[in-house]
Amino acid sequence: MALESSKWVMFIVCWLFKNVSCNSVAQKIYVELNNTVPCVRLLNATHQIGCQSSISGDTGVIHVLESEADLEWPLSKGPNPPYMVLLESSLFTKSIMMKIKNASSRVAGVVVVPKTSPPEFSPHTTCPNENTGVYTETYDHHLAHCNTTVWNPRGNGLSYEEFDFPVFSLKEDNETEAIKQCYFDHNRVVNGSGLQYPLCAMQLLSHMYAVTDTATCMRRRSIDFSTSPVMVCNPLGDYNVCAFIRPYNSTAFGHKENESVVVAAARLDSRAFFLQDSTGAEGSVSGFVTLLAAAQALREATQEAPPTRNILFAFFHGEVFDYIGSSRMVYDMKNNKFVIDLDNVHSILEIGQVAVRSGTNLFLHSDPVSRRNNTVHDEVTNLVKNLQSSTAGLNFSFVETGFSQPLPPSSFQRFLRARAIPGIFLADHQTAFNNRYYESFYDNAAHLNLTYPSNLSPEEQLEFVTDTAKSLTEVATAVARALFKQAGGNNSLVNNINADPKTVTQMLYGFLVRSNNSWFQALMAPELKDVLQPNPPQYYVGVAKLPHQANALTYLVQYLLANLTGTATNLTQSQCKKPDELPNESTYMYSYFWVQGMVLPNSTQRESFCVRTAVRLAKAVSPAFDLGDYVSKEYSTWTESQWTFIKARIFLVASRDLEMLTLGVGVAVLLTSLLVTYFVSTKADVLFSAVREPNNGAY
Repeated sequence: MALESSKWVMFIVCWLFKNVSCNSVAQKIYVELNNTVPCVRLLNATHQIGCQSSISGDTGVIHVLESEADLEWPLSKGPNPPYMVLLESSLFTKSIMMKIKNASSRVAGVVVVPKTSPPEFSPHTTCPNENTGVYTETYDHHLAHCNTTVWNPRGNGLSYEEFDFPVFSLKEDNETEAIKQCYFDHNRVVNGSGLQYPLCAMQLLSHMYAVTDTATCMRRRSIDFSTSPVMVCNPLGDYNVCAFIRPYNSTAFGHKENESVVVAAARLDSRAFFLQDSTGAEGSVSGFVTLLAAAQALREATQEAPPTRNILFAFFHGEVFDYIGSSRMVYDMKNNKFVIDLDNVHSILEIGQVAVRSGTNLFLHSDPVSRRNNTVHDEVTNLVKNLQSSTAGLNFSFVETGFSQPLPPSSFQRFLRARAIPGIFLADHQTAFNNRYYESFYDNAAHLNLTYPSNLSPEEQLEFVTDTAKSLTEVATAVARALFKQAGGNNSLVNNINADPKTVTQMLYGFLVRSNNSWFQALMAPELKDVLQPNPPQYYVGVAKLPHQANALTYLVQYLLANLTGTATNLTQSQCKKPDELPNESTYMYSYFWVQGMVLPNSTQRESFCVRTAVRLAKAVSPAFDLGDYVSKEYSTWTESQWTFIKARIFLVASRDLEMLTLGVGVAVLLTSLLVTYFVSTKADVLFSAVREPNNGAY
């Protein structure tokens, strides 16, 4: 009888689940926000920066900030704390964020809506990488800490603050409008009247595992939990992209006798307050696009008449975070872990920010301390001469800055920490940066006036040569000519070296507007086509990857450099994968890339081919993590915290009284159902008894 009653109870429960589960309760309560970017936590040897939520997320009543004066409501007057403050980018300032931080008990989080660009905004510091450059108390203390030149006077340091509440950026206009409509419908105070429930609320979840500093999180990371290891943080890093015009055996490390190398360098990465929003149009893209174009311009001349010195094109990653990429290359050169050493380096030419000129001049920066050495001074003077003479027939000039001024923040500084090497840092600023949006999400295509006629299709925009592209093409031409001269090339060929404006405009479009375009598709390997997106790649270096894994930006630069400087071969796809099986090919000297090629006319098939190139990837992870020195003052110690979930959603919240009433009713229903179940169970033999027919006897 008990079994029969249990069947009835199970039938009722299953029937209820069947009818209730058709519509998710959560979907009816919450509106998920799927296009958000969180501020995350970073750590170094001394402290932590960034943002995080509590472990279960932070919830607050939405308040839309329309002016700084409106802060009074969420910070003091509002009767329903904590508040979730929604503000447009014009109000995303250091002063407002610090006021919110100091009253964080009444604020659950901040949501930023990027809109029009302000006149200027740089959340970086005024003296970037000041503790890991060449200018220290022992090198020249008068030049240390930007004592003579403040390079980024607009910097407010917001990216290096710590916030104990979540801060998110919204990427989708429809979601922004949904939040504002919810606010106007339920939360907006009209004529000082009190708010009526329900109120519109938001929950942000971005809990970070790492705390305190890199040494602490790396120690916890190394603890062996037998059931499930906990990865609380990871070192920042990726790969540098390198190529010699005359390749060396990639397995033969250390000094090369009778070899002299001119290093041409640029940095790849940038950052912003919201790391995934980094674009770095002026900060990094203008420099490395110029160097890529110069490398292409040199291809024919260096093959026709190879110069006496070799040229190394080096694209450094992670430079924003205390020169991760360049410090790694210098470390490897010093320890015979690179194909050349520091003694092989003849001179350095680094391309910095070159797209925002205030006139017709670009400026040549050098190190006044190393130039006190006559040999270094003479070689720098020669490099300046080569650069200045290379602008003949172009619409700009190279101007040398004063000897008393230090180098701007640059990868070149890391080489100078190891040895006095002649070199020049090329930039569009004589003193302070021209870049009004240094290391912010406003340093984008619009900042470089990268605009296209409205009637052009995406493919037509790809081919449209903008004024910015023309300007950078001239800079690339001058750089290529100067490098050829500096490497001892034949002067009669110099005027034949010219960068291609079409290539430059295609690179600017791909790196700042849309990476998923027909030209980038043709240059990439089939297995890497997913790195191409309908938007620019991410310029934040990210955490160090597994071997043979790099981020999208690294792959793009690697394959572009390979196609611009390499040679298209007749190898088949299988031969391209295993070139060592062929008599005249060697993976010790070259890399081999099978690329998709262009789509054939009137067809959907691509004309794929194999590229032989001298391009290599080199590890760009701080030596501090190889050495286990997590409090290093010599090398970068930046790590990124791990997290599990990133989530944002809005919903309506009832009054406290209604919530308590609902809870009380729920408890009452629960108790009643338990009593009914108990009663049904104890009286089951009566309630569910069946009428039995009498037995028929046999007589």
